[in-house]
Amino acid sequence: MSEHVLNDLAALERLYGKPAEVSVVKEIDYIHAHYRAFIEAAPFLVLATGGPGGLDASPRGDRAGFVVVEDEKTLLIPDRRGNKRIDSLRNLIGDDRVGLLFLIPGVDETLRVNGRAAISVDPALLARFAVEGKTPLSVLVVRVDAVYFQCSRAIVRAGLWDAGKQIPRTALPSVGTILADLSQGRVGGAAYDCDFAERVRTTLY
Repeated sequence: MSEHVLNDLAALERLYGKPAEVSVVKEIDYIHAHYRAFIEAAPFLVLATGGPGGLDASPRGDRAGFVVVEDEKTLLIPDRRGNKRIDSLRNLIGDDRVGLLFLIPGVDETLRVNGRAAISVDPALLARFAVEGKTPLSVLVVRVDAVYFQCSRAIVRAGLWDAGKQIPRTALPSVGTILADLSQGRVGGAAYDCDFAERVRTTLY
């Protein structure tokens, strides 16, 4: 097995060859107007961080435009109500590097942003992101280092936006079932499932 594992950069580059020019020129260090359009249309992103406790990839979602392009080098991301694990934020305390992957329903290209983030609790900034009278506990201020779009192959192969490939939620274990099994019955179960949809609806913000 070990003889088939690549751990040498030169060998890796020989295997894959050089990237096409279009894969290189699309990467810039600021938010171009075209890339701004993608960010402002996206209702969902994945936030990747790393720190002493390990790595984390966390979903972030809200109405399209919830990520604000403050200027061509700065993004503002409200940290909406969640499970209070704050894995991503813990990582940022020790390592401010972030990777963002923006997805737009119906669009096969994704947008990637790499940069560095600070956790702001400035009252004036929090107030800008109030929804239904509720402000986020913090806002991520992301300083952009690199921006580029990802080609459509992964989304096309997955058929991610193909309604015909959707499966019913009941085809997978319910949240209550998972929690009950993992906790040996301490939490979760049928009662948890019964209340789950309403609990999510009433605690979005």
